[in-house]
Amino acid sequence: MTPLHWKLVIDAADPHAQSAFWAAALGYREEDHSALITRLLDTGAAPAEATLTVHDRLAWRDLAAVRHPDDPHDPASDTGLGRRILFQRVPEEKSVKNRLHLDLHPAPDTRDAEVERLEDLGASTLRRVNEQGGSWVVMTDPEGNEFCVH
Repeated sequence: MTPLHWKLVIDAADPHAQSAFWAAALGYREEDHSALITRLLDTGAAPAEATLTVHDRLAWRDLAAVRHPDDPHDPASDTGLGRRILFQRVPEEKSVKNRLHLDLHPAPDTRDAEVERLEDLGASTLRRVNEQGGSWVVMTDPEGNEFCVH
């Protein structure tokens, strides 16, 4: 079997704010779909109300994505073809613990500095865990999604 390409999709109240946070947190690139959106608007294939302006460019109203800067991407749409996170707008708020989360692994001996950097970006620390098998910090992004820093 050929391995499948995949992306992680995260529900969000504000996909563009989440995209900006995670791009900064991970050192990823926010995708710029403006060329694709312009083409679709010009041909009537997408309605104008499905878009908005973010960072002085057209963006999808309900979707935003980040991608690893070194991974391949489609130059016509700026859609990542490798490590990618897509944020999609949903009407309901987050109400329970995540069933899936990201673990971030900064360079050795830099965890505390990384936690502080992430807090400066808008993350919050929930708790510090010290167990026989290791230690990590449980944090939340600006919308309350849990992730860990090891």
